[in-house]
Amino acid sequence: MTGATRLPSSDDLGRFLRDERNGGMVLVAAALVALTWANLSASSYESFWGAETHLGPAWLHLDLTLGDWAADGLLAIFFFVAGVELKRELVIGELSNRQAASLPVIAAVGGMLVPAGVALVVSGGAAAEGGAWAIPVATDIAFALGVLALVGTALPSGVRVLLLSIAVVDDLLAIALIAILFTDGVLLGWLGAAAVLAAVYWRAFRGRHDVAWLLWALAVAAWVCVHASGVHATVAGVVLGLLTPVRRRPGESDSRGAQLEHRLHPFSAGVAVPVFALAATGVSLSAIEGALADEVALGVFFGLVVGKVVGLFGAARAAAALRLGALPPGVGWGDVVPLAILGGIGYTVSLLISRLAFDDPTRAEHAAIAVLAASVACAGLAAGLLRLRARRSA
Repeated sequence: MTGATRLPSSDDLGRFLRDERNGGMVLVAAALVALTWANLSASSYESFWGAETHLGPAWLHLDLTLGDWAADGLLAIFFFVAGVELKRELVIGELSNRQAASLPVIAAVGGMLVPAGVALVVSGGAAAEGGAWAIPVATDIAFALGVLALVGTALPSGVRVLLLSIAVVDDLLAIALIAILFTDGVLLGWLGAAAVLAAVYWRAFRGRHDVAWLLWALAVAAWVCVHASGVHATVAGVVLGLLTPVRRRPGESDSRGAQLEHRLHPFSAGVAVPVFALAATGVSLSAIEGALADEVALGVFFGLVVGKVVGLFGAARAAAALRLGALPPGVGWGDVVPLAILGGIGYTVSLLISRLAFDDPTRAEHAAIAVLAASVACAGLAAGLLRLRARRSA
C-alpha cells in the first residue's frame, strides 16, 4: 500500500545483526540486563537459569539446565560460525600465505601462555586449582570486533582481519583447553560416532548432497555424540565449521561456507551469544568486595589486562623479528597495540571457563566479576587509543 509504513522484515534484522557494531551493542545490552536482573532478584535469576529441562533422555545427558543449554548448545553455533570464518581467511583470505597466517597464530599462542602465567603468579599458584589459570586465555570475538567496528573505521582493513584471526585462533585453542582440562572421562565410543558423523558431514559437501535437512541432522547428531562422550559440546561446532568448504564450486555464486555463515551469523550474534551472556553475566555487585580479596580473581583480572597485552604484542613482535610471520599490508605496530588491548576482552569464553573451573559458586562469581571488570577496562582503553589513531590518520 502506497505511503504505508513498512514493517521490519527478517532480512532487515539479519542485516542489522551482521553489522559488528550492532552485534556488540546487543551483547552489551544482554550483559546489562543480566546484571540488573541478578541484582534486583537473584532468586528468580538463579531459578530460571538453573531450571532443569528434559529435551532429551538422561542417558544422553540431555537433561540440562537452561544455563547449560546456553553454554553447551547455543555457543556451539557461535563456534561453528567462528570456525568457518577462520577457515575462509586461511584458505582464500588475507591469511592464505604462510607468513600472514603464522603471525596471528603465534600471537594467539603468546596471548594464551602469558596470561596463564600472570594468573598463576598473581594468585600465588592458587589459580592452578581446578584449571582457573585458563580463564584469562580467551578473547571475545564479538565484543572485540564490535569495539573495533565502532571506533576503528578509519584504520586499514587488515587490522580487522588480524584481530579476527587472533581472536578466533585464541578461542579455538581455548576450546581445545576446555576439552582437555574439563573432561572427567572420555567415552571413546561416543567420540568415535561423532567422528564418523563429522566425516559424513564433510563427504556430503564433496558429493553435493549438502541439502539443509541433512546438514542439520548430521550437525545435531554430531553435537549429541560429542556431548555424550564427555567432551565439551562446543567442540562439535568448531570441528564442523572447519570441515565446511569455503571455496566456490562450479556453478555457485558463493561457497557453501559463505552461505551457511550468512544465514547463521545473525542467529549467533543476536541469539546465541546474548542468551549466553544473560545466563553467565548475572553476578551480584555486592560480591565485588569479596572478588577484590580473592587471589584467583585478581590473577584473572591481571591476566587479561596485563598478560594479554604483553603476550599478544610480544609474541607478534618476536614472530616478525624472527621472520616467522608478517603483519597484513598497511598495518603498523602502532595498530597492534590497541588490538592487543582488545585481546583482554575475555568475556564469552572466559565466562564459560569460569563456570567449568569452580564447583564453589562464590569463587565462580568472583572470577566472573574479574572477567567483566577486565573486559570493560580493556574495551575502554582500546576504544580511546583507536579514536586517537583514527584522528591522527584522518
